[in-house]
Amino acid sequence: MKLSAVREILHCGLDVGSTTVKLVVVNNEGKILYSVYRRHLSDIKQTIIQVLEEACQELDTSHISVKITGSGGISVSKWLNVPFIQEVVAGTHAVRTLIPETDVAIELGGEDAKITFFEQNTEQRMNGICAGGTGAFIDQMASLLKTDAQGLNELAREYKVIYPIAARCGVFAKTDIQPLLNEGADPKDIAASIFQAVVNQTISGLACGKTIKGNVAFLGGPLYYLPELKKRFIETLGLEPHQVIFPKDSHLFVAVGAAIAPGNSAITSFAELKEKALNVLDTTEFEVERMEPLFENIEQLNEFRNRHNKNSVKKAKLEDFSGPCFLGIDAGSTTTKAVIIDKCGTILYSYYGNNNGNPLKSAAAILSDIYSKLPESAYIVNSAVTGYGEGLIKKALRIDIGEVETIAHYKAAEKFLPGVEFILDIGGQDMKCLKVKNGAIDRIILNEACSSGCGSFIETFAKSLGMDVEEFSGKGLLAGHPVDLGTRCTVFMNSRIKQAQKEGATVGDISAGLSYSVIKNALYKVIRLRNPEEMGEKIIVQGGTFLNDAVLRSFEKILGRQVVRPDIAGLMGAYGAALIAVERYEEGYESTLIKKEEIENFSYKTASRRCGGCTNNCLLTINTFHDGGRFISGNKCEKGTGGPEKKLNVPNLFDYKYQRIFDYKPLDPDKANRGTVGIPRVLNIYENYPFWFTFFTELGFRVELSSPSNHEIYKLGIETIPSESVCYPAKLVHGHIMDLINRGIKTIFYPCLPYEKKEQEEADNCYNCPIVTSYSEVIKHNMEVIKEKGIKYINPFLPYNDKNKLTKRLYEELADFGMPFDEIRRAVDMAWNEEQKVREDIQRKGEEVLEYLEKTGTRGIILAGRPYHIDPEINHGIPNIITGFNIAVLTEDSVAHLARMERPLRVVDQWMYHSRLYAAAAFVRERADLDLIQLNSFGCGLDAVTCDQVEEILESSGKIYTVLKIDETNNLGAARIRIRSLLAAIEERQRNAFKAQKDSYAFRKIPFTRQMKSRHTILAPQMSPIHFNLLKEAFNVSGYNLEVLDAASKNCVNVGLQYVNNDACYPSIIVTGQLIEALKSGKYDLNNTSVIITQTGGGCRATNYIGFIRKALREAGFEKVPVISLNALGLEKNPGFKLTAGILHKLAMALIYGDVLMKVLYRVRPYEKIKESANLLYNYWVEKCVKSIREGSFKLFRKNVREIVKDFDDIEITDIKKPRVGVVGEILVKYHPLANNNVVELLEQEGVEAVVPDLADFIFYCAYNPIYNHRYLSGSLAGSTLSRMAISALEFYRKEMKSALAASKRFTPPASIKELAKKASKILSLGNQTGEGWFLTAEMIELIEMGVQNIICMQPFACLPNHVTGKGMIKPLRKAFPNANIVAVDYDPGASEVNQINRIKLMLATAFDNFYKMNKQIQKGNIFVPERKIVFGGPV
Repeated sequence: MKLSAVREILHCGLDVGSTTVKLVVVNNEGKILYSVYRRHLSDIKQTIIQVLEEACQELDTSHISVKITGSGGISVSKWLNVPFIQEVVAGTHAVRTLIPETDVAIELGGEDAKITFFEQNTEQRMNGICAGGTGAFIDQMASLLKTDAQGLNELAREYKVIYPIAARCGVFAKTDIQPLLNEGADPKDIAASIFQAVVNQTISGLACGKTIKGNVAFLGGPLYYLPELKKRFIETLGLEPHQVIFPKDSHLFVAVGAAIAPGNSAITSFAELKEKALNVLDTTEFEVERMEPLFENIEQLNEFRNRHNKNSVKKAKLEDFSGPCFLGIDAGSTTTKAVIIDKCGTILYSYYGNNNGNPLKSAAAILSDIYSKLPESAYIVNSAVTGYGEGLIKKALRIDIGEVETIAHYKAAEKFLPGVEFILDIGGQDMKCLKVKNGAIDRIILNEACSSGCGSFIETFAKSLGMDVEEFSGKGLLAGHPVDLGTRCTVFMNSRIKQAQKEGATVGDISAGLSYSVIKNALYKVIRLRNPEEMGEKIIVQGGTFLNDAVLRSFEKILGRQVVRPDIAGLMGAYGAALIAVERYEEGYESTLIKKEEIENFSYKTASRRCGGCTNNCLLTINTFHDGGRFISGNKCEKGTGGPEKKLNVPNLFDYKYQRIFDYKPLDPDKANRGTVGIPRVLNIYENYPFWFTFFTELGFRVELSSPSNHEIYKLGIETIPSESVCYPAKLVHGHIMDLINRGIKTIFYPCLPYEKKEQEEADNCYNCPIVTSYSEVIKHNMEVIKEKGIKYINPFLPYNDKNKLTKRLYEELADFGMPFDEIRRAVDMAWNEEQKVREDIQRKGEEVLEYLEKTGTRGIILAGRPYHIDPEINHGIPNIITGFNIAVLTEDSVAHLARMERPLRVVDQWMYHSRLYAAAAFVRERADLDLIQLNSFGCGLDAVTCDQVEEILESSGKIYTVLKIDETNNLGAARIRIRSLLAAIEERQRNAFKAQKDSYAFRKIPFTRQMKSRHTILAPQMSPIHFNLLKEAFNVSGYNLEVLDAASKNCVNVGLQYVNNDACYPSIIVTGQLIEALKSGKYDLNNTSVIITQTGGGCRATNYIGFIRKALREAGFEKVPVISLNALGLEKNPGFKLTAGILHKLAMALIYGDVLMKVLYRVRPYEKIKESANLLYNYWVEKCVKSIREGSFKLFRKNVREIVKDFDDIEITDIKKPRVGVVGEILVKYHPLANNNVVELLEQEGVEAVVPDLADFIFYCAYNPIYNHRYLSGSLAGSTLSRMAISALEFYRKEMKSALAASKRFTPPASIKELAKKASKILSLGNQTGEGWFLTAEMIELIEMGVQNIICMQPFACLPNHVTGKGMIKPLRKAFPNANIVAVDYDPGASEVNQINRIKLMLATAFDNFYKMNKQIQKGNIFVPERKIVFGGPV
């Protein structure tokens, strides 16, 4: 119906989402007159034009009031000059207006997920760095099942079993789903499991410790169109029917909210909007960087194709062949490949096709086709299968040989290009790189838990545009402006793609950009290539992804050299399998391969059941074949397979250690005169339980341990986890605490231990990791049930590495029990001895296993990780997989004591658990019968340091390094491939009589000598432009030539990614990238250049930035460049670099100058009457401060500080009142404009004042910690005394600043460190000292108390300390300060800037809302104050 009669002003909301465009028109009563919900298929501009044109035809009124919202709406609002409203704000308004009874609203969009808690103060949560668990995720998963989202919904209706699937992002989930498909799991069960994964991700990732209860509204397209998804939410949350709110137009709710929300709207018409949209199509400005075209012209493309067409293998016709032939099948993640060859390797038959989610059915059909074409004179004498589906297909089709795919690919490459040195295979979901040296596999690299950058991503994206891969990639070949997508993970790329599309990027530009991205991901993230020369001369690329000419061309362009792509690139796995069948065939052998007559009647059935053989209770998938044979998958051991359990009696020290640590019998209740104490079976308790059990038992307590871990334990605590990216071992803690509480335990002991007992005397320190140290604090503040149930929760920070101090501290902490000191001392003595006895038992057992290996000729693998990796729920049965190959499993601590370490290491050996790793690797280096596999929990930032060092130690003796990333999902397919690849490579080496050469792994540090002082330029990475440009003067006036690098460019991030482990934190990538980029620039004489970096010496990774830098320098060819450590702890000494009293004096002046300038500039600039006047005054004072630092006059310093404050006090400002927003977090991210995407500039543009705490406060915090450590931990009196002196000295310099600020009209002096410590100690312990530690929480408290209630808490993605003192403290801060409006934002090279801005804008919307409420005299929507008096956004 055409609404031509309507003449009132209508209200329009346009919601531009990540995958859809929604338009709603309502009248003044809020009734929807017109609506559209349409997928934009990544063409946002054309879809908007189309939607506006249709609306124009329906509504010919010339008066509409418009607001735009949605994740893609910010840019659109700028094009059309229409007001933007943040989507959560729009949705919240719609909920409050239309369904006011709502307690919690859950909204899922294409790439965004939000939860809003409607309480006295509305709390709004939005997904951060990951788009997992959203509509785009569901679309990706549906494509794996060869259906769409609606088809997934239909499948899920009839599910029977839920499998655990990761929903962090699409590529992780594929890693879980594909093996289920390969093993025959029912697609109906997988569909429901996908929906359950979305539910789990939403609850754990967004609720972040806050319980979802009451009336719950379900909003957004996925929840509207997919009732089975909604059903999974309702069941998981345990909602009653009356608690479920599902509005009629729930998929349009955000658009409705934008239409009806009060505030400024643009009055216009649809015709005018359409005209504006058409005009912006002509834009040529690119925010997203572009790259070189793949080909300049068609001639270049033809030359490329002609060159690669020459790389072909010999072929013949099967129907003309007679004699024995050999079958090879490659059951890949998304495709099935097969070849028949003769004994010389000539291909007689080949097949390459999609497996359509059913590899067994696909393989059976191929075999049937082969038999139909096989002449009577030809016969298959041997067969081999490789790939993901190897186990199932080998069993079902009775194939003779199963071989791991890495070896199959190596055999094919060596046959095709004898003497091959480098093989890169990119498949649908996995990536393999083999380096070959002297005819033997030297190194195997596989993509870890993530399959980003593999072929399936290109396929999925192509399908989202309604194209196949060939058509999509073809459009990229001659594209003029390929989009630079970097090396982002699959879902992270989408926001960048959207931005490029808004700028007019074509499908071809995106296709070419994705091809570049796949190769960058392979080279820089997986292989971590530093120098193309490392690859050798003979390079083969293979795998289905390389059939794509755009991907191959990208590889050659980035590498700068030509490579060989066989004409059978997609068949190389199958070809290699067939070659193995030839190689291992023995005359007279009769193949077991299923015969022709049987294949015609082949059938199978799939069922699922729980094993029940142990506490793992594995979910088994059982395939039963027509002949009665069975294949069972999903089991972590041989139990449940239906056959006799294999008893190889191979030593497994994981089992032994688990029993030895926990096999203690508690006192009977009637003998426990002091009651019961519960201890959770988590983290450091896997190391220290013998101590704590003995200690409490000796004191007369019954010690009750939480139940063994399993997935049900995890689910018990899932709602209370405040950080979605913390490691799985930490997430399990919440469930173990709940387990103890559910069992009625009233006293729980879970201590915080910053240090372990030092085992390696030459190690630099013996810290625990930040999570192990402090996670007990997260539990205390995020599990409300502890207070609700009246639990006595004891979690002191204790000096575990100092027996005498530990005794005193336990006496203090357990004072409530009234136990005499002598009794506690006696208990500590007994416990100390028991723990030592356990360690000796484990070491003795390790020595026994080594003797066993020597006697039996068996091999052993040290499965090296953390103490808690012996938890079967965490290691997912990996030790059993290894023993299943008749290989003994040892723990790192069972052999570390036998190692003779070469030192110094390249890294700072700062963590005790990791000292064992290094020692174990050093021991493996000396034994021919031992290898090492490192276990790494996903999200463990410390392993960015340890993995590289362990790899260096092993490779120095020719050993192959293997790492297994593990998380909450228990799919072991990828782990099996890695383990088998290692074992197969070892066997291949043995067959080739490979002999490794040993080199030293000790790192030779280049000292900065006295002679270098006068002639070397010292490069310092930029961290805080305001401060560092002043600090450098203190060095330069003292005889050094120190150059602080300019504020870094985006390119330095790419350089950093190339040289730094990509699991390292963002600051380390930026810092290293700056230095390497500068050294490569050609501006510096490399023989007379050094670099400098600060070291704090604590338990944070920042202490090891120096290790990252040294590794990068070596790999970039700058190994002779000295690295100077700037620290106050004597960590490293350089003869030519001294911090003299004169330098310290000038540094203190520079630091205070920087703080006062930053404070006054940020305070005044948002209100300046004359544009740029604040910046001009700032620049004037920077010059004067530089001169003052050079002179070193303290008198002039004091005068300047006073005058700076006065000048900024007197600068003309407008009569405006604005909200104030605090900026806190990790130190580099907080101060570096590149790291935080210019957050201060963004805030000022949004109409608020940014408040950034002083840099000096961090120095005070570092100085204050030894005072606490002397009193409560193992710190010394000397350290405490020196710290007090340092604090007094620096306060002496800050005294003038504080005095001037206190006397000013506009500014507030900072609190002393003692005051900050007092504030923080009311929330958390001052023992939290890793990274920013308790100081981060103190900063937030100080800001809130000075009226800055809006805070951005910034951290690098997966920053371990901030899991505790940042994200982990938001809940108690909100409880203590109900008006606190805090948003945690992660920063990372792969983070979506659009998402970050959306999250900040969401916080700002709440800030403005609260601001208007507090300032009633201000008209809604107008931030100007009526009177002329100068007023600011908070008390001054």
